Amino acid sequence: MKYSFFKKLSIYHLGWAILLLTSCQYLGENHDHDHEHEEVVQSSEQHEEENLFQTSLTDEQIKAVDIQLGKIEYKELTSTLKVNGILNVPNNKKGKVTTLFGGVVQTLSVQVGNYVRKGQVVATISNPQFIQIQEDYLTVLSKISLAEQELQRQQQLNDNDAGAKRNLQSATYELAALKTRKSSLKKQLQLMGIAVSSDQLQSSIAILSPVSGYVSDVYAMIGAYVDASSPIAEIVDNNSLHLDLQVFEKDLSKIKVGQVIHFTLTNNPGKTYDAKVFSIGSTFENESKSIAVHSEVIGDKAKLIDGMNVIGLISLDNVLTPAVPNEAIVEAEGKYFIIVKMNDNEIPANEKEHGGTWFKRVEVSKGVSDLGYTAITPVIELSAQNDIVSKNAFFIYAKMTNSGGEHAHEH
Repeated sequence: MKYSFFKKLSIYHLGWAILLLTSCQYLGENHDHDHEHEEVVQSSEQHEEENLFQTSLTDEQIKAVDIQLGKIEYKELTSTLKVNGILNVPNNKKGKVTTLFGGVVQTLSVQVGNYVRKGQVVATISNPQFIQIQEDYLTVLSKISLAEQELQRQQQLNDNDAGAKRNLQSATYELAALKTRKSSLKKQLQLMGIAVSSDQLQSSIAILSPVSGYVSDVYAMIGAYVDASSPIAEIVDNNSLHLDLQVFEKDLSKIKVGQVIHFTLTNNPGKTYDAKVFSIGSTFENESKSIAVHSEVIGDKAKLIDGMNVIGLISLDNVLTPAVPNEAIVEAEGKYFIIVKMNDNEIPANEKEHGGTWFKRVEVSKGVSDLGYTAITPVIELSAQNDIVSKNAFFIYAKMTNSGGEHAHEH
């Protein structure tokens, strides 16, 4: 009897356990289904939310706001050494336009910024002495002709023992002196660039550029007198620009020939240029305990001028990281975004007929910043071919949100 009771009780509890387990499993399945449904809804809502942050601009709007496009670049911003320096053109690539003979400036054919070729006429100067030298040269030619005739006559007399030997020596000396004078005057005329003609004498001479390059300064003016010690203009070949950086002794071991340097102008930090180290100095500069590191400017040299002060960033580990100009990053809602030009297949079908250029925002995480660039990591994968807004991205973001800039600002 007792055994039968416990047997019935065990069967009873087992039935409830099975029922409870089945119910829990059913509830769990329903719960998982509800969770999956919730994730789908959230994903759909998130996609719709991102679609709200898309907008288009006409070509006229892009031009009016000065929207500029670029690519995500790769910069060495992670391990660098910042140093000061100066742009310099080697002395054999620049020169001063001078004259070997004083005179009054008659014409001046260049101004600052002009490009001139080696041997090109920069100015002309005039001086009555130029005419006098030509006259002296022609006179010497005539005297040489007479002296040659006299020497020939004295030679004949001496051969016939009819003349004095002293007269022959005098005639010989006279001819030699005239020929020396002729050589001197001829050399002066060659330096002047004058081809002597008995029919026409020149009162002015042309001053030529000693090198090819850009006119960096003009010292003379029309009507002013210049002498041999006064430069007329200065010519600099900016295509041969070098970057001289001052590196302290403690950092010298970190520098190697071939390293890439990014640099900006002290008075214009928004534009970045590149250079490559080709030589490292072996002596200290003055009392600064710094050593000169010489680099060749590579790539774009627009607006770079001899003597400009720069800030250089020497890469130490050659690690490249995706980076964009600081102005390409928009900060909003506690996050960071870049504005990306949408591909044709991303534009909503019902919007394509309206034309224009479409943009979307892409969230990024921000890294280190230097020389006008900031390292970024987009939260979605972007192709190297994607165009991004590199300037005035803030205006497009404001149009997306219709905020007029109240809740977002440029980084």
